[in-house]
Amino acid sequence: MTLNTYLTFDDNCREAFEFYQSVFGGEFSELQTFGDGPPDMGVPDDAQGRIMHVSLPIGESVLMGSDSNPAFGPGPVVGTNFSISFAAASRADADEKFAGLSAGGQVDMPMAEMFWGDYFGSCRDRFGIAWQILWQPPQED
Repeated sequence: MTLNTYLTFDDNCREAFEFYQSVFGGEFSELQTFGDGPPDMGVPDDAQGRIMHVSLPIGESVLMGSDSNPAFGPGPVVGTNFSISFAAASRADADEKFAGLSAGGQVDMPMAEMFWGDYFGSCRDRFGIAWQILWQPPQED
């Protein structure tokens, strides 16, 4: 189980993460644009090049981020443009943590199988903190 920080940008995620990479070093372990996602995501043509997900390992942690997608609503508000990402030990653990965190709060995206292979959901707890819960099934060789 790990906790990592997830940052959200309004079309300058690539620039920000190239900056973080220049400061901390390392290589991106993942870098996908919205154009890499499935066509049914409904991403406008002018947002296809925005970053859907980027991961930069830093020591034992991973700094992650994405750009907002205009098709999903308004862009982020600076100061609240982050969430805490929790990587669960099992699917049941993910469901338990999601249920606990979202109780009295708000479910933004219910736990579900995602096109990239993870079991994922997002919510805001009763204190307004944004959480992303995920479980990565074991990879088949």
